[in-house]
Amino acid sequence: MTGTTRVIVGLSGSLSSLAALYHAVGEAARHQAVLVPVAAWAANERDGLRPLSELEHAARRRLDVAFDQAYGGYPSDLVIHPLVVNAEPGPALVGAVTGPADLLVLGAATRRRLDRLRHGSVARHCRHRAGCRVVEVSPSALLTRLELPARTGAPLPLLAR
Repeated sequence: MTGTTRVIVGLSGSLSSLAALYHAVGEAARHQAVLVPVAAWAANERDGLRPLSELEHAARRRLDVAFDQAYGGYPSDLVIHPLVVNAEPGPALVGAVTGPADLLVLGAATRRRLDRLRHGSVARHCRHRAGCRVVEVSPSALLTRLELPARTGAPLPLLAR
């Protein structure tokens, strides 16, 4: 192994996090590094009385779905250590870092400015606290256009020919 020893990627279920997964898998393969996909979950008032085990299972399922969507399953040519953490995303990702040789890959935020002000920025939290290189992968224009329909089930926008 040279340089990077672990590539950590946050998977939220967004199309932006899928773009980050593609980048992270490429970096892990290039550096022969361990890939650490992270799904964070934290119970909040919206979850009501859902059992914690159900929330954890949903986060674990988020990892499986991301790899299924991106690669048809977990790539067999990489060492992958999935991590499901009961924490907010920023602290969960920073907690997965073991040292400066790690690389943390995030999908660039697509939320509106007001949402980021209210909920904080995962990327900002990670940049200031991770202790390793942090890369934000911007979604393409197509990903940005398709994200809302993907999350809400709304009809896909018409694409210009």
